Amino acid sequence: MRCKCCFNLDDGTLHVYRLSISRDFIAQHHLIGGDWGAENQVHSHHYRVDLLIEGHELDEHGYLIDIVDLERILAEILANFRDRVLNDLSEFRGLNPSVERFARILWDKLTQRLQLQDKSLSLQLWENDSDWAGYAG
Repeated sequence: MRCKCCFNLDDGTLHVYRLSISRDFIAQHHLIGGDWGAENQVHSHHYRVDLLIEGHELDEHGYLIDIVDLERILAEILANFRDRVLNDLSEFRGLNPSVERFARILWDKLTQRLQLQDKSLSLQLWENDSDWAGYAG
């Protein structure tokens, strides 16, 4: 069953606008709290983050969200992680820097900075060409 907010009240059709951007960056980490062999040593990942904004209405300019603002905010957030050892950052202090946890941290930072009102943000964080974790809200 779909929520009523997803339907055009005139004809009952589903309508959702979507806007997505992707960026890549390199960061390092090492896993803690278990014996994962080489993963317990500091190593690099070439991460790619895919953002998806969804909403039912465009603003007065015909935008779901201003893509220039979205790109700038994402660049500023990623600059804090790029070429760093995640374990050394306060966001990961004492925590295993799994790709799942990293996805949630990025989502939290983005939702704090973006003005989403009636929109949703989902995020996929790829740690290589075939493995990713996501978070949405």
